[in-house]
Formats: sequence, structure tokens, C-alpha cells
Amino acid sequence: MTYAPYHILGPDRSSRWLLACDHAAHTVPEFIAGGNLGLPPEDMARHIAYDPGAAGLSRALADILDAPAILSNFSRLVIDPNRGEDDPTLLMKLYDGTIIPANRHAGTAERDLRLNRCYRPYHTALSELAARRTDTAIISVHSFTRQLRGRPPRPWHIGVLYASDQRIAKPLLRMLRAEPDLCVGANEPYAGHIPGDTLARHAIAYERPNVLLELCNDLIETDAQQRAWAARIAPMLNAALAEAGC
Repeated sequence: MTYAPYHILGPDRSSRWLLACDHAAHTVPEFIAGGNLGLPPEDMARHIAYDPGAAGLSRALADILDAPAILSNFSRLVIDPNRGEDDPTLLMKLYDGTIIPANRHAGTAERDLRLNRCYRPYHTALSELAARRTDTAIISVHSFTRQLRGRPPRPWHIGVLYASDQRIAKPLLRMLRAEPDLCVGANEPYAGHIPGDTLARHAIAYERPNVLLELCNDLIETDAQQRAWAARIAPMLNAALAEAGC
């Protein structure tokens, strides 16, 4: 079966929304180290290899919003699509205390292989989806782990991440923070902008409205949880976009 570095859901859907899930899978293609990065299965199932629950949440949100979605089909440890090509963390050799054996001695040729077979096709497809209409608004969907090794637990249920463009983020944060049962982070647990990341390339560079969602991955472990969160968030996203007036 021919390897595909991404999957597109609903390319002909009518919504102006476009969802991107950069860390949807922990797939290691056969042409990368024989399909094995040298980590045990329990590490490949952790957040270091992908964003658990993010793919299911993306699918559920895309269904409710009647929007297309693109999901990566390679582990972030193969190469990270949410980094610029010149970013030193593009090809990680150590992540959350775990050495990645197949990446330890990866040089320029290996980096270029992964760029050409995984990273660049994903971004080309994302670029084409974003250009399908002139008023595209992009949602980047991620999940985070409750606790990094040696660090205190993170309190947030959901984080709303943004760079300088707060058109969607600002009203969305207000709506989420009105929910009494939620701990909501603004640019938490990470900063909302990395030069050359997915939103920088496909949204900010074109002045497209955008927002990045981070859900704690222990809240979206099951299909039912993913659908419930999608049903909760989708109306707020539509309301935030309408309020933004862009």
C-alpha cells in the first residue's frame, strides 16, 4: 500500500473553516529507519510521538463545522510539521527526557528525505486547501500532556494560543472563561507563535483569521470525549468568528 503523509477529510465541504492537525499520528513510514525509531511502544504512544486525541477531536470538529480538515500521517519524531524548516527542533533527538535512537545521528541527507517525503507534501496540501477560498479561517488542533517529566502538573483544561492576530482568540477566550468548570489558558501551556510554524506559514502570512487550540489529552482519550468537546467548542468558534467580523 502506498504511503500517504497526510489525510484530507471533506475537501469539498462548504465552510470557510479549515482544520489542521499537525500531530495527528505516531506513524513511522517504512522508509524511515525501517519503520522503527528505536523507541518502545509505550514511548510511541506518549505525547512525545504525537498529540493523543487531537485527530479524533479534529474529525469531530470538522464534521460539526462542515469544514475540511488535514491530518498528518507521520510522527512528530519523524519530523515536526509545526516547525519552520530552519528550526533546530524540526528533527528532535531528545524529547521530554527520552533520546530518540534513530534520530541521534540523523544528518542532512536524512533530514532532506523526511522533508521531501513527509513535511513538504503535508504543507503543500495544506496550502492548497487554505487557498480554496478567499476567506479561509484556520483552526490548528493540538493536545498537551497533563505533566511533563520532572515538572508540576498543568492546571488547564484547554489553551487558546495566538500570535499578534487575536481576532478569534480574544472572543473565544472570553466565552471559554465564562464556563465555570473550565481552567482556560491564554498562550498556555505554550507560547502561541513559533517563527515558521503552521499558522505562521498558512494563516499569518496571508492575514487569515486563525487560532490554535490545545486540549489536555486526558480529556479527549475516547471518541465520546472527543465528540463532546467538539460539540462544546464548535458553537463558540462560530460565534467568535462572527464577532471578529473578518
